[in-house]
Amino acid sequence: MSFMAGLEGCEPEASDAVEALIIGTLERIVEEGIDQEHVLAALHQLELSHREIAGDSYPYGLQLILAGLSSAMHRGDPIELMDIDPVLETLREEVMSPDFIPNLIQTLLLDNKHRLTLTLTPDFELAERKETAEREKLAAIKDALSPKQIDAIVARSIALEARQSAEDDPSVLPRVGKEDVPATISEPQPTVRVLATGDPLSYYGQGTNGLAYQQVVYALPSLPQELLEILPLYTSCVTELGVGARDYAQTQAWQAQICGGINCFSSIKSHQDDEQQVQGTLTFSSKCLRANSQALSELLAETIEGVRFDEEQRIAELIEQITTRKLSSITGSGHSLAMSAASSGWSPTAQMNHQYAGLAGLIRLKKIRESLKNTQERAALLRRFKTLHELVTSADRQFLLIGEPECEELLSAPVAQAWATKSNESALHEFTLEPIRQSVAQAWTTSTQVNFCAQAYPTVPANHKDHPTLQVLAGFLRNGYLHSAIREKGGAYGGGASQDGSSASFRFYSYRDPRLEETLTDFAKSIDWLLNTEHADNQLEEAVLGVIAAMDKPSSPAGEAKAAFYNRVFGRSIDQRMTFRERVLATTFDELRAVAERYFLGVTPSVAVITSANAAQTLKIEGLEVIKI
Repeated sequence: MSFMAGLEGCEPEASDAVEALIIGTLERIVEEGIDQEHVLAALHQLELSHREIAGDSYPYGLQLILAGLSSAMHRGDPIELMDIDPVLETLREEVMSPDFIPNLIQTLLLDNKHRLTLTLTPDFELAERKETAEREKLAAIKDALSPKQIDAIVARSIALEARQSAEDDPSVLPRVGKEDVPATISEPQPTVRVLATGDPLSYYGQGTNGLAYQQVVYALPSLPQELLEILPLYTSCVTELGVGARDYAQTQAWQAQICGGINCFSSIKSHQDDEQQVQGTLTFSSKCLRANSQALSELLAETIEGVRFDEEQRIAELIEQITTRKLSSITGSGHSLAMSAASSGWSPTAQMNHQYAGLAGLIRLKKIRESLKNTQERAALLRRFKTLHELVTSADRQFLLIGEPECEELLSAPVAQAWATKSNESALHEFTLEPIRQSVAQAWTTSTQVNFCAQAYPTVPANHKDHPTLQVLAGFLRNGYLHSAIREKGGAYGGGASQDGSSASFRFYSYRDPRLEETLTDFAKSIDWLLNTEHADNQLEEAVLGVIAAMDKPSSPAGEAKAAFYNRVFGRSIDQRMTFRERVLATTFDELRAVAERYFLGVTPSVAVITSANAAQTLKIEGLEVIKI
């Protein structure tokens, strides 16, 4: 185990000062002690994190097994790691001593001489130097090869290609077939009541292991452009500011004592039948131990009613942090950003996602960060945040609560009480976006040795009868052709396809790809492969089961309830999902070929790539726009 502390975004020469700051802070805590409220808040966060039944990323049972694995490998008892109650009881007693934390710091950190100070500095020429060195090294190796060695390499390459092109025998593995798919699907059902303010409250009784989840959900109203463009920034910043008489630091401490923090997020989705029509919500969300439900209801109400928009230095710091995180995430999520850019012209939601949360949004964010060096610009941005906040929180709202079934009254009453005097009579227009349906051709350049390629064909929204078939087609192309062509033979880390009902587009992508034009060609070749090759039945079944597996993916108890709630909010009924499921299971080869011919043949797709400036110059795409990130 290790303890790490550091700062981001410092000047390289500040390493000594940062180290002195960290050591000095630890020494001061040892000498002066630490506020008991902070210690209890940290213990509260520990209990909250260990009690929560997660499982939305991967199964909760598997998480518990992996958590206990290190103990089991060293002959410990993994069950002790899962039974947190005795540990919490012990810690509750120990933290009552004011010397508990100072003694730990002195013994485990200050007296521990096994310490390393690491400074990482960006080098914008590193990728180019590595590429040059690699070319020179390969050229030297090639020049030193004898004819016999060259022949051996060619022979091994031919053997590798033959192996990659060979079809595996699926019968050697255990098989799950369509006959194993459950015939029906279900979802948690809420109890819905109307509060005295006229706001609906939906309660989902789920096994949450003593946690309560609260959300205040607003229907997004119509927003002018100057407010729409700051919506992602607003949702990222609003819960990180001060509330009432408390500044942001005091507010964060207040939150830590009561809950697991407050998140704010917007959800903007296309209509099921028309990708040009949209609907949006804005949500304030939190979770707490059941005993803190009253305090959490009051905290959420006070946060929404009393958030401060006057902390200019804080907003500059937050924008700096957000920008740094997004810049550093490009190579990790490059394929998603490229797909977002490629499909940005096919629907209003796709365009908004690209403009404000994608690559175009990143350029906009860098400009905002630069402008905030001016104090007047900081004040102006905060005024826009305040205007947006007042507009959104005057819209129609409803509440979502999730807890154990027997706790419905216990958890619902504090919400009704906290909001009893905060009626909301809205007469705002519904949220809309300008329609759009046009192709794009873009190359986004940055310092990178690898590429991220994407193409997007216009297709259909989620309720169209071809949507399930296109979902199956995406898996069929990925498993049968794209994985081999792009990853195994092309050398990319990954590649595939997806059908997106929100943008009504079918998208191809590659991830960390050494190739560029060749990959774009492989996207088109996959359609030729589909139409002109005989395919085995098991390939279709594998693609069908992949779509069903995504539908039936297990989730946490709270995650299932949240999904059911937002399906209801956005009009995604269980009957619609059953129709989709039945169409997926009934998909045939003829239907795959029919949708491929209908939506791909003779159609020029949108293209977006993330690549280096030099590689972008080699692209031969008509109307290509080259944009520096």
